[in-house]
Amino acid sequence: MRKSLYCTALSLLLLLCLADCQSSAGQAAFAERHAFPIRGISLEAPPQEVGQESLDPLVSLQANWVSVIPFGFSQGNTPTVYFNTKQWWGERLDGAAKQIEYAHAKGFKVLLKPHVWIGGQGWPGDYKLETEADWLAWEESYSAYILASAKIAADYGAEMFCVGTEYRIAAKERPAFWRKLIAAVREIYSGELTYAANWDNYRNIAFWDALDYIGVDAYFPVCDLQTPQVETVKAGWQPWANELGTYSRAQEKQILFTEYGYRSIDYTAAGHWNVEEKSKAVNLQGQSNAYEGMFRALSGEDWFAGGFLWKWHISGRRNGGHEDDRFTPQNKPVEEVIRKWYSAK
Repeated sequence: MRKSLYCTALSLLLLLCLADCQSSAGQAAFAERHAFPIRGISLEAPPQEVGQESLDPLVSLQANWVSVIPFGFSQGNTPTVYFNTKQWWGERLDGAAKQIEYAHAKGFKVLLKPHVWIGGQGWPGDYKLETEADWLAWEESYSAYILASAKIAADYGAEMFCVGTEYRIAAKERPAFWRKLIAAVREIYSGELTYAANWDNYRNIAFWDALDYIGVDAYFPVCDLQTPQVETVKAGWQPWANELGTYSRAQEKQILFTEYGYRSIDYTAAGHWNVEEKSKAVNLQGQSNAYEGMFRALSGEDWFAGGFLWKWHISGRRNGGHEDDRFTPQNKPVEEVIRKWYSAK
């Protein structure tokens, strides 16, 4: 009887050990299968100076990179880029430098990502000038903005720098300028470089070979349901993932989502430029499902370096919440989805 009990106990112990090993192996396999190296968050440019503690929530979210965005400004159809003027603290170069210091103190790596806001248009994708003289003036003005930003990246040790964001027309029509600018940046800055192409324009960029990552602002339309379901979003991503993977292999560079994300609103996965034409209703479940479906579709893909979700407000006031329909995941259920996937190391 004692021998029988002993054998039974030993068998149970072995089964428990085996189960524990299988569980650990399963967790390791999940991490290996689903992890991606850059788990980033785009920071807002705050109006006033904030403290280092403003980044504490990102530590618990398991992010390992942040994107710092010193904005520049142009008026539509004019060639001047204004920057480092009387603007928000976070949009100036001193604010960007301080945010880099804060991020490094908290253990984050940093992408410094200059971004030009076009008066009367917003995004720079439709920015166009009429004469060659104006384009040459713009090149000089834009170069001053980028090189000043690259100097901050170099002086404060930002690990990556973005030479431009969503200039759909300028990037396609003036590739020689961008190559010259990239070479000038490399004279100042020794870290990794990318460019942030809009999701529908990355194939028109002729200078990826001069950069370290193919940067894509990844707002691909993947599902037109009012509340997108996880599996539907995953399936909707598959054609884009195949296309991105093929392009990555052809260029011999990984693809980095320099921006990605979904609003907490109906039809969130249909393309954010279409959303307000359909509805303005807050939809927290739709946002969570869209993130979950995207992560399931892309994690583990060898071409995918990760990305920077859009975006996180650090102004000190309560942001996001259950009545908010913006991109931010703050104080919304989607935070747990992001934490789960960002924790897979």
